[in-house]
Amino acid sequence: EVQLVESGGGLVQPGGSLRLSCTASGFTFRSYAMSWVRQAPGNGLEWVSGINSGGGPWYADSVKGRFTISRDNTKNTLYLQLNSLKTEDTAMYYCAKDASAYFSGPAYFATRRANDWGQGTQVTVSS
Repeated sequence: EVQLVESGGGLVQPGGSLRLSCTASGFTFRSYAMSWVRQAPGNGLEWVSGINSGGGPWYADSVKGRFTISRDNTKNTLYLQLNSLKTEDTAMYYCAKDASAYFSGPAYFATRRANDWGQGTQVTVSS
């Protein structure tokens, strides 16, 4: 059974930083691309960032230059470093497993075609 467990969210002031983690189990983590997706209250899913099994990141324009995705295949863990946070970054952040070793594109996650998701970790940016 695929399990994805996010952690690292919290309350932070504008301009602050957080590091999110997603620990994976139940599948061969190193063989799959992964993504981070967020959902703000009252909004739909927004794909944030993706990474191939061997690296090679992609970012939504809204976070490019501020967020950094990475993975440690020896620890079965996906990360998202959030810097220069803005109030509009407030959302529940989810990690999700892709269908193959290569990133499927933002719509695969924004339309919930991905089958495997974590339970989410809340990020709140407020002064």
